[in-house]
Amino acid sequence: MKKIIFALAILILSKFQAQTWKTEDQYIQKFAPFAVEEMEKYKIPASITLAQGLLETGGGQSRLAIQGNNHFGIKCKEDWTGKTMTHTDDAPNECFRVYEDPRDSYEDHSKFLAFRKYYQNLFKLDMKDYRSWAHGLKKAGYATNPRYAYILIDKIEKYKLYEFDNTNSKEVFYAVLKLYPALQNDRIFMAQLDQTNAVKKPEVKVNSTPKTIFAQPKKNEEGSLSKTEILNSILIKSHPNENRRFIIIPEDLDLESVAKKFGIRESKLMKWNELDGSQLRKNDILFLESKSSTGNVATYQSQSGESMHDISQKFGIKLKKLYSKNRMDYGQQPKPGQLIYLQAKKPRG
Repeated sequence: MKKIIFALAILILSKFQAQTWKTEDQYIQKFAPFAVEEMEKYKIPASITLAQGLLETGGGQSRLAIQGNNHFGIKCKEDWTGKTMTHTDDAPNECFRVYEDPRDSYEDHSKFLAFRKYYQNLFKLDMKDYRSWAHGLKKAGYATNPRYAYILIDKIEKYKLYEFDNTNSKEVFYAVLKLYPALQNDRIFMAQLDQTNAVKKPEVKVNSTPKTIFAQPKKNEEGSLSKTEILNSILIKSHPNENRRFIIIPEDLDLESVAKKFGIRESKLMKWNELDGSQLRKNDILFLESKSSTGNVATYQSQSGESMHDISQKFGIKLKKLYSKNRMDYGQQPKPGQLIYLQAKKPRG
């Protein structure tokens, strides 16, 4: 009888343990969706973001993560105006950022990489080449540990985090379930998956080829997207002129909202883009860093209705430099078909 009871106890215990995840597994299950969302917005491999989060927080167990929702050890710096906490890291009682939500920490980490010149070369790499990204981070000075790149790669390969580089925010819960099949017995996780799946419409067949139709973003009563949805739809692009980072404005927006979205001071955006007002129009090009002093092509033939500012934005060249190269007075506009010089100065005569 004792043997039967013991066997039953072992069976029950083994079933319980099968549903008890290690802290790093729990971290991946919880924060993979954040990493994938950031990958879509900022073109940073989700595997890299997750591996860095795992490492920085010790699987979500660090004091900074628990008390400050700070998953990447980002310090206050001079431009931080939010809440702070002190923590001993490289030195005693250093100032670290505190976030309202871990999601904010993930986005701040993306901005940290996207808007600092030290990391610009990373965005020239293949987004699915996590090994090159890991070594690129170390080379750019992200960490002092000489084995930092290999530590990230080990975590990515141990937990197969590269799977998240091949998914999107609509399918990420399926990617998590693929790595952790036992989650199908987790009611909370399955509820999240069902909620994500609910945005899909039923499959329809066209010429016998099954296709999945996804619901469009929810619109307000006037039939237009909310400002938040418009801002969230903006993707950072890399301009061919020295890989300068820029965005295309999807709908009319105010500069203040865009500045807050990307964590850049409004005055900087105005300076970099030579703006004389704070209203942005649909299809405007807005650079998130200073433009170049020269173009990536030699010349360009201006189109009807195009201003010098339009051309400077199109080719990522500073407006004053563009005027100087073409020996034009500031404020003068080109004629349709006029040859605009972008590299060398226009010949005299």
